[in-house]
Amino acid sequence: MTQPDRRYVSRGGVKLEAALRGFALSVQDLTVADFGSHTGGFVDCLLQHGAAKVYAVEPGYGVLDYRLRRDPRVVVCERQNALHAACPEPCDAVTIDVGWTRQALILPAARRWLKPGGFVVTLVKPHYEADQSLLHGGVLPAESLDTLLARLRDEAQSQWTIENECESPIRGHGGNTEYLWLLRVRT
Repeated sequence: MTQPDRRYVSRGGVKLEAALRGFALSVQDLTVADFGSHTGGFVDCLLQHGAAKVYAVEPGYGVLDYRLRRDPRVVVCERQNALHAACPEPCDAVTIDVGWTRQALILPAARRWLKPGGFVVTLVKPHYEADQSLLHGGVLPAESLDTLLARLRDEAQSQWTIENECESPIRGHGGNTEYLWLLRVRT
């Protein structure tokens, strides 16, 4: 349920909105796949910014906000892991907000869903990418971020062009710093 002081059904919408604005991206009239939809913060943001259709791909069941579930522009793909889900049609864009799945695994799945020339906006969660021994109470210390992000960029750039990136305006669980990347398939 949307709270009076929040524009989206979850904090994820605020994160994606920061990327859309910061990267000067329009999703107007686009078909978008959202991986890891959960409650639907990204889905809600995409719809409010004019997306024509959103595939809400989520391994859980019954977690997508009821208002979004009823929206005719939303195709609910619950009980589907984005790593293995079949792409019903090529999409103009893919947005990603997955927890425990590393970027190296989810980005190839995003590529399968993209039309040529499409883009990906992914929420990078360094605390899920790091060796667990680096975490202190579930939080990745700031001094470990630069090295980890450099590694993640190197891994991504073998297949992708990182066109832009920004820090999320909202911290993740436990106060972890998160980042949004704009990616296009490397040609």
